[in-house]
Amino acid sequence: MNSDSELSSSVIRGVGSYLPEKNVDNIELSKRVDTSDEWITSRTGIKARRIAEKEQATSDLALEAASAALVDAGMSPRDIDLVVVATITPDMAFPSTACLLQDKLGIPKVCCFDIEAACSGFLYALDVADGMLSSNRYKCALVVGAEKLSSIMDWQDRTTCVLFGDGAGAAVLTNKGDGLKILGFKSGADGSNPKLLHQPSGGSLDPASQESLAGRGHFLKMNGREIFKSAVRVMERAAREILSEHGYKESDIDHVIPHQANARIVESLSQRLGIPLGKFYCNLDKYGNTSAASIPIALDEARRISVVQKGQLGLMVAFGAGLTWSAVLVRF
Repeated sequence: MNSDSELSSSVIRGVGSYLPEKNVDNIELSKRVDTSDEWITSRTGIKARRIAEKEQATSDLALEAASAALVDAGMSPRDIDLVVVATITPDMAFPSTACLLQDKLGIPKVCCFDIEAACSGFLYALDVADGMLSSNRYKCALVVGAEKLSSIMDWQDRTTCVLFGDGAGAAVLTNKGDGLKILGFKSGADGSNPKLLHQPSGGSLDPASQESLAGRGHFLKMNGREIFKSAVRVMERAAREILSEHGYKESDIDHVIPHQANARIVESLSQRLGIPLGKFYCNLDKYGNTSAASIPIALDEARRISVVQKGQLGLMVAFGAGLTWSAVLVRF
């Protein structure tokens, strides 16, 4: 059942991305944090990351990526009738970053909302937008993954602050036309152990207080060892399930665009799936983990430098806090 024509789904008409200008490499970071280039590189594969300016908000990063995606699609803001933004670092708790982006872009007064699925967020947002387009109540969706993770980093915790960076990626989806065809989704979650990766304070469970500030509870916390094991397991399962459901084998995949979290995770996933590492597109050495922005940034870059070719079969796969995961099968 591997005939793409049998699968009715959306088309990505254009993609775009944005990385802040400030580049912070490991050597520069080691002047601020008790770490070293060797320590970071050997454990993660990350050499540098982009850090947004203080006055730049997540919606500003999203604006740049969305504008580039619209240009790539040959469309204007007035063509958009749905905006979905995936982020764990919104400009504020409410209103949504999507609403702020709508105003900044000059999009008509259409349906706008945020999705919070951490590093799986962009693929979750694609899944939701694809479903809404298939209803035929919407014709053209703007889907964005944007993060200013530097705003929730604990710069005293070298085990986490070295991993993350800021950036945004975007895609314009329609239910007809030429472009990258979305063939199917496999998304899921397991909320049984939220403390693997979380931001403890600032919500209704532990509202902002002098105690939460003193306890550094408003920063990202992560159990790296357990996240590693969980990430490889759930991404492998999601990848195998979506390939099986659509009648493909691992050997049919031309390119994998994984969540850009850790080089060791990508290597382990490659080994477990039996897909050569050379088929995995990675840029985490330059940008680190940009959470919901990582896959659209990598997709845009892979297209711009012609790594992927029209007609090839691709797999995008991610995991994130929750624990969430998602796999998306595409025809480039």
